[in-house]
Amino acid sequence: MDFLFFFNSVLLGVGLAMDAFSVSAANGLAEPNMKKSKEYSISGTFAFFQFLMPMLGWVLVHFAAEQFTAFQKAVPYIALVLLLFIGGKMLYEGIKNRGGNDKNGEETAATAVTNLTPVRLLVQGIATSIDALSVGFTIAEYKVTEALVCSAIVAAVTFGICVAGTFIGKKFGTKLAGKATILGGVILIIIGLEIFIKGII
Repeated sequence: MDFLFFFNSVLLGVGLAMDAFSVSAANGLAEPNMKKSKEYSISGTFAFFQFLMPMLGWVLVHFAAEQFTAFQKAVPYIALVLLLFIGGKMLYEGIKNRGGNDKNGEETAATAVTNLTPVRLLVQGIATSIDALSVGFTIAEYKVTEALVCSAIVAAVTFGICVAGTFIGKKFGTKLAGKATILGGVILIIIGLEIFIKGII
């Protein structure tokens, strides 16, 4: 493992983390008062899946290459369905809660945002990392130790990028208040379409 190995792993991490960055920003946008612990749990979830998927791809290439090739064709469709579902739900709830007021007659971010449940976060993590399965092909020549280190670097890069994404989303979310959930839902739908289009071209 030389400098080039680490450099390439970092670049790989940056490339793979872009979808997770966008979804993190959407989460921050939808919940501008999010606590730090929740920010880190979101980023940690995305990082975990960005570690898991390349390793899973590596294993599949070595032990079930034929089956993995068949499954890979379904990846864009799976990501599209998952993100359309989450984004559509956020969009619906954002429109439904638009203009909601608290007891003092003032609109609050709490009434306009969608709570990110563990299940929803899990689905986001899978949807944004499932295309990373194909990285198993690009690192197929790596030994198991190298594959683990590469995946760990990808995860670390993803974590940092997602923390930044959530922070940026929160800053904009504070200004947008009630419109944040709607915008977050639209962003997730766009990401789903982008993953799908890239996958079928």
